[in-house]
Amino acid sequence: MDLSHSHSQGQRVLRQRNLLAGTAIVLALIVLLLLGLALTRDRQVVLLPVLKSPLTISSAGVSREYLEMITRDTAMLTLNRSPQNLDYWMNAVLDITSPRTQGQVKADLLRIMTEQRGSSIAQFFTVQSMKLDPKALRSEVTGELHTIVGSRQVASEARTFRYDWEYSGLSLKLIGFGMVTTGKDKQTGSPS
Repeated sequence: MDLSHSHSQGQRVLRQRNLLAGTAIVLALIVLLLLGLALTRDRQVVLLPVLKSPLTISSAGVSREYLEMITRDTAMLTLNRSPQNLDYWMNAVLDITSPRTQGQVKADLLRIMTEQRGSSIAQFFTVQSMKLDPKALRSEVTGELHTIVGSRQVASEARTFRYDWEYSGLSLKLIGFGMVTTGKDKQTGSPS
């Protein structure tokens, strides 16, 4: 009796050993396959040339650094225009605009395009400072707005522009922007 009990216990241990060895071999093959895929797969790294530090985006809210970067780029996009780039300008602004405000913003941009198309008036903006409020999703950019007619600069005025944002999911979208006037905001969806 002890012999049959001992034999069955030995067989059970052998089956467990064989099962463990088979599992180890399968896992080793899977690791080798994944390693081979990892070594031969194309890698992509997103490089942003003007970042001071690593940037993370969180569903908890917008970081001050991210809002600053987006505001800087949006100010350059919205405030630098000439008759030659009006179509690109309008489409690029609409691409970063929230779908719920695109109609109003597009109407304002079309009005500006109608006024500027065929003229020789261009403008560019040089940023001097920014005021950021990540909690209220609002940013203000102060700088010099330069107006050029033909090849001659005719005006250079200190101006402040306000940008209002909407954060949904992990996407920051523009909901309105305009020039800040003395004590009152001229929030038309676009600068005049």
